[in-house]
Amino acid sequence: MDERNLAQLAVSGDRQAFGELVQIHQAGVYNVAYRMLGERRDAEDAAQEAFIRAFRSIRSLDPDRSAGPWLKKIAVNICLNRLERRETSPLDEEGPPETDRQNPGPESQAIQRETGRQVREALLSLPPRYRAAIELRHFQELSYDEIAAALDRPLSDVKSDLFRARKLLAERLKKIA
Repeated sequence: MDERNLAQLAVSGDRQAFGELVQIHQAGVYNVAYRMLGERRDAEDAAQEAFIRAFRSIRSLDPDRSAGPWLKKIAVNICLNRLERRETSPLDEEGPPETDRQNPGPESQAIQRETGRQVREALLSLPPRYRAAIELRHFQELSYDEIAAALDRPLSDVKSDLFRARKLLAERLKKIA
């Protein structure tokens, strides 16, 4: 069954269809939360909260559109609220779960871990709205219009935030290299 049919069934109250939508989008929602919050436990909690909120407001889902951007919007909003409540963003050394990577040697693995840690640190040092824009554009591959809708911001602001975020990120990563 395709996602559109699942969404239509979920909107009409089919819990199993909603569960299948969760399975389809759980990794993407978790990754949004992890990159925004920087801590595995916080990301797991935020992703779970996003799905609970989505279930409660399932009738607001447009079944003719993909559920992914709608779910990610909920997750981004939860993460932004959490970031407003805390002052610091400690890093989780392990990072998000690895997927489909070949088995590189120990030296290569160490370099990848260190590079990943430095990139996470640089991302987490960005202001939350810049972090959200980078996450949705580069990691979730949403279009500018989808990002504007997800963040409920004008398209021009999204473009400006992405430009500034990329510039800040490049400066911070250049200092590391």
